[in-house]
Amino acid sequence: MPPNASPTPVSTSAPDLVFLSGRDHTTAPEHTTGRVHTVDPARPRVGAVAVSGDRIVAVGHEAEIRELIGPGTEIVDLRGKLLIPGFQDAHVHPVGGGLELGQCDLSSAVTADAYRELIAAYAVAHPDAPWITGGGWSLEAFPGGKPTREFLDALVPDRPVYLVNRDHHGGWANSRALELAGLTSRTPDPADGRIERDAAGAPSGMLQEGAMALVAGLIPEPTLDECTAGLLRAQRLLHSYGVTAWQDAILGRAAGMTDPAPAYLAARRDGTLTARVTGALWWDRARGVEQIDELRDRRRELTGGLLRATSVKIMQDGIAENHTAAMLSPYLTACGCASDNSGISFIEPDELRTYVTRLDAEGFQVHFHALGDRAVREALDAVEAARQANGRRDTRPHLAHLQVVHPDDIPRFRELGATANIQALWAAHEPQMDELTIPFLGAQRAARQYPFADLLRSGATLAAGSDWPVSSPDPIAALHVAVNRRTPDAPPSAPVFLPEQRIDLGSALAAYTAGSAYANHLDDTGSIRAGNLADLVVLDRDPFDGPSEEIAGTRVLQTFVGGRRVYAADDA
Repeated sequence: MPPNASPTPVSTSAPDLVFLSGRDHTTAPEHTTGRVHTVDPARPRVGAVAVSGDRIVAVGHEAEIRELIGPGTEIVDLRGKLLIPGFQDAHVHPVGGGLELGQCDLSSAVTADAYRELIAAYAVAHPDAPWITGGGWSLEAFPGGKPTREFLDALVPDRPVYLVNRDHHGGWANSRALELAGLTSRTPDPADGRIERDAAGAPSGMLQEGAMALVAGLIPEPTLDECTAGLLRAQRLLHSYGVTAWQDAILGRAAGMTDPAPAYLAARRDGTLTARVTGALWWDRARGVEQIDELRDRRRELTGGLLRATSVKIMQDGIAENHTAAMLSPYLTACGCASDNSGISFIEPDELRTYVTRLDAEGFQVHFHALGDRAVREALDAVEAARQANGRRDTRPHLAHLQVVHPDDIPRFRELGATANIQALWAAHEPQMDELTIPFLGAQRAARQYPFADLLRSGATLAAGSDWPVSSPDPIAALHVAVNRRTPDAPPSAPVFLPEQRIDLGSALAAYTAGSAYANHLDDTGSIRAGNLADLVVLDRDPFDGPSEEIAGTRVLQTFVGGRRVYAADDA
């Protein structure tokens, strides 16, 4: 539609819902006065939007949209506010996050002393719990990121304790839990993980990656009712942050985790699922192509209504902090010397190419966990193999995390049609970055972290996600870091993390809306245009109007999914 054309309603009946900027925009330039940020490059700002049923039926000047209003139309005044498309989280774990909120939740604290108080209080408040479970603790709270069993033994000596860390790539167990798992100095490390040990060789209490399952597999399964309650708890939280759709990064049992799929089916069945969900089915790295038939059956079983299980999650490596992220060259030691460890590729590269090619042929999207530069290259090589074997299919593979990317691989995202799925909150100076990551990467490799601007300039499609409960599910906080490369609570004197990789607010917002909608195959969402689904968010201000340092102060006032209000702040 040309900038000055009248809106073309999709429906001839009066709209159910209209958003108005509060002034007449028939003559004023919309790009300066419109309070609707469309994420539509052809028409980035408009003055008003009309919704009928679950669809946007018109966008345009306010005076023109007013002519469509009927006696039953609800009007939302946008004066001083901004309407945007709903945020979409392209990598999140809602059921696990919702369950943890009801367990021993350590995510609000960052010190060992605070964890001591929280764990002790939780144990006292739950005397009948057979296990103390939960998590959210930060690696930087303990020397080397490795807490000990003795710390927990002093708080809970008589019951097993198992607490996952904030990034969910490590678990912390007390002596009782280790005893129940039969772990001793003679227990070998699993191929895809590591048991941290004390000076005598006995398990110290910290379990990395695949070793987590040795204890986690013993924990009593939460009931379906508990999982469904966790999902709904998470959904309320995500809607309050303006999230209208997401990709659940693991449907299935991974490292002893509970499969979220039954909770989604229950919520879909009783009508309480109000978000659009794409599920990434877990690829069991202990098996091979024989599981593809099962994945195809699960896709058919789980797809319907607001839920679709059309993606497959392949975790190719671990994380940099515990030196399991797969790197092209070895990590450094504490003295700055090269070690003999370059991380773990969980799947051999030749096997990965075979698996991805077969999944692509079956119409599955592949959602990679690829954090180190070797894992990124192996994932891109697998996508390239699939493209060569199957041709260009609309499967939209995406690589999540991308902490370290070799410069030679930056242009390959655009060339191969692989989406870069960024977790912007991680791209900042924090103790975990400064103490546990940069010294062990070395200067050259550390300067290649989270290359958002390089990817954007190369023409790659950016999607965005939180990886909650690893980090906050708040998209606005992530936008703040993507633009500023500093955390929202950083003092003015704090250094900017690789400032050349900052991106503008418009690009960051597009990644969290249209980019994630593309990754989720939700092509009629992610932007505000006639005919799209009315997944919309009202912000309390226009963050484009203020300094970038104030982006994080923006709040969500209302969230709509398909024209239905699913969240309203008290002051909305």
